[in-house]
Amino acid sequence: MRGKDLLRELQRTVDELAVLNEIGKALTSSLDIGEVMHVILAKVSELLKPSNWSLLLKDQATGELYFHAAVGSGSDRLLGLRIKPGEGIAGWVAQNNLPLLVPDVAKDPRFASRFDDASRFHTRSILCVPLAFKGRTLGVIELVNGEKDAVFAEEDLRILSTVAEFSAIAIENARNFHKVQELTVLDDHTGLFNSRHMKRQLESEVVRATRFGHPVSLIFFDLDHFKQVNDSYGHQAGSRVLHEVGRLLLKTLRSTDVPVRYGGDEFVILMPETSKDQAIAAARRIGKEIATEPFLADQKYGPLKLTASLGVAAFPDDARDPENLLRRADDAMYKVKAERRGGVQAAGPLEPSADAKPDRNQTLTEGVSSEP
Repeated sequence: MRGKDLLRELQRTVDELAVLNEIGKALTSSLDIGEVMHVILAKVSELLKPSNWSLLLKDQATGELYFHAAVGSGSDRLLGLRIKPGEGIAGWVAQNNLPLLVPDVAKDPRFASRFDDASRFHTRSILCVPLAFKGRTLGVIELVNGEKDAVFAEEDLRILSTVAEFSAIAIENARNFHKVQELTVLDDHTGLFNSRHMKRQLESEVVRATRFGHPVSLIFFDLDHFKQVNDSYGHQAGSRVLHEVGRLLLKTLRSTDVPVRYGGDEFVILMPETSKDQAIAAARRIGKEIATEPFLADQKYGPLKLTASLGVAAFPDDARDPENLLRRADDAMYKVKAERRGGVQAAGPLEPSADAKPDRNQTLTEGVSSEP
């Protein structure tokens, strides 16, 4: 090997080690999948210099691949597209869990040209490796066209395969972290957020609302005569009703709303950037949905008909801090229960002494049970 070639090989080895070092740092510095993958693929791009590259993740439910990230000419048109199991080079790699180097896609029958049609890009060669963790395929990394349209080499395939191993670990760690986070903030019975999460979210939204001058509203409600369900049909029936209420709320509410099981049969809905009038309209809609829902319809004693009593309060009109905002909505709800049940009541005008310490709970979560 001539001195110039040896120097080139040494430089490439140094570059590879630098890339792997940066990837190692990314793995230990963040559990955000987007951030980690951006670092990894940016470093790969520096080393292998593809014209385009894509990260495709596998939808475990359908087996399809979808473009999680794409960089290069026309890549923005690929986001949102899906690849059927086994379709194209990427589909083949994911299905067989094997790396693939295709020097000329025109000569490979596995190549799917519809993605070139979508991106208006001309693919010549492809380097594609699977992202696999413990034998399970998570997705693929695909590089398209080498530097100045050069063909990728076997050495490039080796480097990308090594990077893919790191990437798969990063993806799996990020997903596991996300699952753990969900377990700490979600209620088991309903799938809604729990009261601990609500406390943090409510405090954050009030701070944000104070800074930007927009309202925040709360709906506080519980199910009327819910104890009769437990007494008549058992606690399992009660738990199923709570689950069905949670499902109904997730279907009815906006993506920006935060539905919470506060405890027992009590629920709270945090509505950022929502006026009091808008929250009242939403509370009426929720009350109507609950009243018309056939609960436990598949049981021989079903369907059961239930109603809810709902209270509404808004920041800053009805309270000046998170604790009292919750208390005002709670008080409004109890007024409905005392007078008629099955209705909606808004908190009255804020009085000078209205921001006193809450009487029902000293904190947002004190005394709240996670059991029905």
